[in-house]
Formats: sequence, C-alpha cells, structure tokens
Amino acid sequence: QVHLEESGGGLVEAGGSLRLSCSASYGIDTINFNVLGWYRQAPGKQRELVATITRGGTTNYGNAVKGRFTISRTSSMTTTFLQIDSLKAEDTAVYYCTLASASLVYWGQGTQVTVPS
Repeated sequence: QVHLEESGGGLVEAGGSLRLSCSASYGIDTINFNVLGWYRQAPGKQRELVATITRGGTTNYGNAVKGRFTISRTSSMTTTFLQIDSLKAEDTAVYYCTLASASLVYWGQGTQVTVPS
C-alpha cells in the first residue's frame, strides 16, 4: 500500500515563497516507482501539471511555473520537495503530490496554497 502526505501549504503574500514537501511510504517494492510529481487544481479549473522528477533526476515543468518552481527529491524516492518562489495570485490552488510507475499513479490528499490578490 502506498501513502503520500503533503505538507507546507499555507497563505503567502504575492512575491513570497513556500516549500512544499511530500512524504511517500511504501508497503511494496519501491524500485518500480520512477516518477515523483506535483499537480495543482485551482477553483473551477482542471488539474494541471506543476512538475515531475524521475528516478534519474530528469525534471519537467508546466509552462505556468517554469523559472519560479523547483522540484527535487531524495535519492530514496520517498520524499519530494517543491520550492515555490515569486508567488502569484494565480498560483492559488490545491497542490497534489504523485508517485508513478509505468502503469500506476498514486495521489496524495493535497495541500492548499493561497496567495491573496
């Protein structure tokens, strides 16, 4: 069984920074999980990609966050971090952590980030 728990969300003024964390616990062989990621969903909008990072360290970012967000992970693939800088009101959303293999994707419950306009 896989459990993902996000933390670090909150209310931050525009221009500020946050660091989100996601801790993944496993009950099965971890070697098949190759990608950790973050997605977000703003009110009334579809869920969108924020960033992913592979076991090999390759990163990918959504266009809306390039240059402001940085994803990282532990070598054990049990924790991922999302450094968010220069926050904007449009970054307000619930941020979800994901853990994926070739055929499965697990999701956390999400953490709220709010940037007042």
